[in-house]
Formats: sequence, structure tokens, C-alpha cells
Amino acid sequence: MTDRSFRSILTGSFSTPCAKNPTVAMMEAGYAKAGIDARYINCDVKPENLAAAIAGAKAMEWAGFNCSIPHKIAVIDHLDDLAESAKIIGAVNCVQIRDGKLTGNNTDGKGFLASLRKVTEPKGKTIVILGAGGAARAIAVELALAGAARITIANRSPDKAQAIARLLTENSKVEAHATTWEGEFVVPEGTDVLINATSIGLGDAEAIPAIKVSSLGHASIVADVIPNPPMTKLLREAKAQGCQTLDGLGMLVNQGIIGAELVLGAKLSPDIMEKTLATLFGAQD
Repeated sequence: MTDRSFRSILTGSFSTPCAKNPTVAMMEAGYAKAGIDARYINCDVKPENLAAAIAGAKAMEWAGFNCSIPHKIAVIDHLDDLAESAKIIGAVNCVQIRDGKLTGNNTDGKGFLASLRKVTEPKGKTIVILGAGGAARAIAVELALAGAARITIANRSPDKAQAIARLLTENSKVEAHATTWEGEFVVPEGTDVLINATSIGLGDAEAIPAIKVSSLGHASIVADVIPNPPMTKLLREAKAQGCQTLDGLGMLVNQGIIGAELVLGAKLSPDIMEKTLATLFGAQD
């Protein structure tokens, strides 16, 4: 007779489509390295099935789950509580289940913040964010709460940029501005951190946001949220201009680490998780 338990802790992700989501490989590598008997199940959940999927996770006593497109806002109606930043952002991508109670958090911005802090502290910094989608919103909120001095949101649609700027002004002490992104964006002089929070470059090593490349040198650090490929054309051009660069792999890995701490109370190894993703994406410096 054995005392071994054959019941694994269940975690996972709800999104659609889900087949191209590499998080499962990263998380299970992290679990294995930490000696945690847990599974990360990548589930294709259509919007009309979200409530049933959540009920199923509760019934099977999952520890928690991630939510990706298109569920980050819709999931809120099914939760019992929200973390502070998730309330401000208005979107959730990580749900913790404890005693049948569901608590929502948002690790998008937290993952970026943890990655950025490896190279600089955001407090007092002047930051420019390209894009005004969900990633930009989450990152802007976390940077504002972390003490950034000035955040400018640049976007083709001025309404979306202005909405984020208002959100920051109402919920933090940051000096927030919105600017319309027309033609090639010129990076303002004195920028400490420039962040591409658009999807431009995802899966295309030669795609780059419409930006005046010669102005990249106005930023001390250029960051990209794109994890695949890790070294985007934007980052290659920024490096050529002498900027310090920050790729999207670190953000994705830190999202997983923070999520595991929230859901399992466990600390995972960033090294094995980043190595797993780098191998999948064929990362090159």
C-alpha cells in the first residue's frame, strides 16, 4: 500500500481560441521544477459557456484559473471579490478559488512591472505607452500606482487614450496625458521608458509600430510586450540606437509567477519558465 496521492492540483486557462497559448508549457515546467503536483489545463471556452466553465472549475475544486480573450471583462460578473488594481483596470486575467469564493486579479500590469523593476524603478519616471488596449490599460495603472511621475498614452483613437489618462488621474497622483498617434510617432526627448503595448510585432519579426526610428534614442529604455518573437524589430532598432531593451518574455514569465503565488501560494522558478518559452519561440539576442 502506498501513501502517495494521485490527485493533482488543477489550474488552467479559459480563452478562445486557445490552441496557440503557450502558457501551459511555461506553467507546467514551473510546477515540475518546484516539485508541485499540479496541472495547467488549456481550455477553449466560448463566451456562452463561460458561466458553465467557472461552475465546473468550482465543482472540481480547481485552485484557480487564468482568463484571456474574450473573457477578461465578462468574468467579473461571476466573481465574489476583486483586487484593488483589477477594480481600477476593469478587467481580470487571474482568478483564485478559496473555499468556493472567487477573487479576481489582473497580472498583466503586475507582470510588466516586475520585469521593468529588474532594470529600473518606475517611481518618478516619465513613461510613454504606445496603444490603449487592455495591456496598455493594465500596465499604465500599475505604473501609476508604483509612483511614475508622468505617463503619456499614444493611440490612433484619441478617445481610448483619453479614457486611460482620466482613469489614471482619478485613481493616482501621476501626471497623465493622452496624445493622438498620427503618422510616425516621435518619441519625446526626456522619455525614461517607452513601451509598445500594441500587438504589432506578434508572430512577425519584421513588423514594427509606426515610429520614427531615429527618435528611439530619446528613450533610455524601450520595452515591448510582445513575447513571440522576444527580440522584435522595435527592440532591435532601439538597441541599435543605444537604448536598453526589455522584451515581452519577462512580462509573460512574471505573470505566471505572480499568478502561481496568488493561486497556489507557491514560488516558481523564473529561469526554467523563461527557458521553456525561449525554446518554444526560438529566442535569439
